[in-house]
This record gives sequence, structure tokens and C-alpha cells, in this order.
Amino acid sequence: MKPIRASLPFALAAAALFVAGGIAQQSQPEPDYAHMNQQEKRQRNMELFTPEQSAHMQRNSAIDRQQWMKDHPARQSTGMIALTDLGKGTYKGEQGGLYPGGVNTPPPAHLAAGETLARKIVPRDAEGRPSKSGKIVLISIGMSNTTMKFQVFQKIAAEDKALNPSLAIVDGAQGAQTGWVTSHPDMPFWGVLDSRLKSAGVTRNQVQAAWILQADPGPYRPFPVAAKDLEQNLVDTLHIMHDRFPNLKIAYLSSRTYGGYALTWLNPEPFAYESGFTVKWLIADQIAGKPELNCDPAKGAVRAPWLAWGPYLWADGVKPNKDGLSYAVDDYVAEDRTHPSDSGRMKVATRLLAFLKTDSTARPWFTKSGRE
Repeated sequence: MKPIRASLPFALAAAALFVAGGIAQQSQPEPDYAHMNQQEKRQRNMELFTPEQSAHMQRNSAIDRQQWMKDHPARQSTGMIALTDLGKGTYKGEQGGLYPGGVNTPPPAHLAAGETLARKIVPRDAEGRPSKSGKIVLISIGMSNTTMKFQVFQKIAAEDKALNPSLAIVDGAQGAQTGWVTSHPDMPFWGVLDSRLKSAGVTRNQVQAAWILQADPGPYRPFPVAAKDLEQNLVDTLHIMHDRFPNLKIAYLSSRTYGGYALTWLNPEPFAYESGFTVKWLIADQIAGKPELNCDPAKGAVRAPWLAWGPYLWADGVKPNKDGLSYAVDDYVAEDRTHPSDSGRMKVATRLLAFLKTDSTARPWFTKSGRE
């Protein structure tokens, strides 16, 4: 049997980890991104990639998949410890926990800032003015794994009678749209998101909260380099979100789920696990007062929404975390063991819903009772 090599279309699909599949205000009309086919979007993305990203994609296109699978056999667990369980312990010199100090809760001052902003999330009309008949829009940002999970979240949220009736949930995540893509303001991703908002009967001005789960395609450089690259892509993505959504106040971030069953190089271990440090560093930089992530107008120009962890989603395969989360091989589709199956999507969707219904920075605007 001939070895299977990654074709260029497959590698371009990997340009976003994971293929799944009103209008921007500019002086020149934008293309009709909503009706672009996948190949047209990929071509546009490739035109905007940096030389380094293009070289990375060429490297991915030359990988022998059969040999890669021999060199990276699937594992039921890795021995790595979830950040939530690692605490003050370390991984390659980096302390665990979701927040600085090896803890899983935000510092009191940061939490208080988020709670203050949460109370300012109110129904708004199409122009962004507070209105009892308006909407509170929650969006997702990310690649195909994100949209696959968020679509299930949308379904179960629609059946939950405890949620705020002013809430509108719009899936902005898209297949083949990784951190490389969302970090650039001219990518079709943003035009597609505009069209989805329009289809939902809402506007950019009504977007006030977001859930972000993002990754880069085919990482291979050792820790912390690939994780730091993703962090910069997220910083750039947050700047674009701030500019496009003037009332965006809060963004929750999650990192990848277990990648030890992967049959491709799209985002295997240890990179899936290490993306948790990407999110931790990003939030820690905002807590530390980095100006490029400032969310407080009293401290200078605002560049980003308030940031915090959403649900932490990684577990060491079949070994449960302390909160009981684990992943079996069938939580991922058989084709690549990277994209989530129905059970894998539901695990994430239910955790995201439970988080938003109970977190003190989400409950005030996400649920009916939060306003009482």
C-alpha cells in the first residue's frame, strides 16, 4: 500500500484545524463572504498569510500521514496533569492553575471588575442603545471544533427555560478558521460572522459577550514557542473584536480538549494540553496590566474586553480530572480522532451551559434570575 501523503487541499483545510463549514463598514463593498465556497475562502486566507505561515503550511503538506501515525501512536492517557489539578506544581517550568499563583479562581480585583461589567450587559437596540426590547448577543469565535461544540450548546440552551429571554446566541466559529485567520481583520471569517449576525436579526452593536476556543494548525515547535505564537494570535483577534463590536464587554476563553487519540498532526498532544498555558498567559497579562489587553478606560485606551476562563476542557484521556471529566476514544470521530463526536460535543456544550448559568460574571445577563 502506498503511504498516504497530505494533499495540498488537506493541508489547506488544516489551516484551520478542522474543516466544518450587518455588512462590514468599509469605503469599498466587501465580497459576499456568506456565499463564498470553501476553496475561495481558503484562497483568500492564503493570500493574507505571512511568509512564515505559508512555509508552515508547505511543511504540513509534505507530511506522510502513515509515517506520522507510526511515530505518534494514539494513547489513552499521557501522564500530563490538567491545569486545574496541577495547582502550584509545574509543567516544563510553568506553574499550573488557571490563574496566577497556581489557583483556579481569578484575583478578587479582577473578578470584581468582571462582575461590574456583567451588570452593564443589558438588552440593546440595533444602534447599541439600552432598550428593554433589545438583545444581548453572545457569539463564539474559533475553528471547526468550536463551531461543532457551540452548535450543540445553542440547541440545549434554546431548550433551557431559565435563560434570559433577551439573549441571542450566534455561532461565529467556522471550519478552517484558526488563530492565524481570526488574527487578521481582512479575512473572510469576519464577513461571514457579519452575515450570521444579520441572519439572526441582530447587529454588531448588540454583541456584548463571547466564548473563544482557538488553535493553530499543525503546531510542531517545542514549548513554549507554539503556545506563545497562539497567544499573539489571540491578542490580535481580541483587538479586532474590540474594534468590530463596540459594546463587547466580556470574553471567556477555553483551551483544547484531549488530543492523544489524534490520527493527524492538526493539533495532537502535547500541543492540545499546552494551549491551556496560552489562555492562562493571556489572562494573566491582562491582570498584570499589559496595555495591549487593557479593558479599563480609567487606565488608558481600551484594547480588549475583560478576559476570564470559561470552562477548562482538557482531561488526560480516560483518566478523570478531579471534577470527573475524561475522554474516551469515541468522543472523537473515527476519521481523525481530533474533531469531536456527538458525545464529545455534548461534554463541552453541557459544561459551557453550566458555567454560564453559575459564574458570577455571566449569570446576571445569561439567566432570568440573574436580573432579579
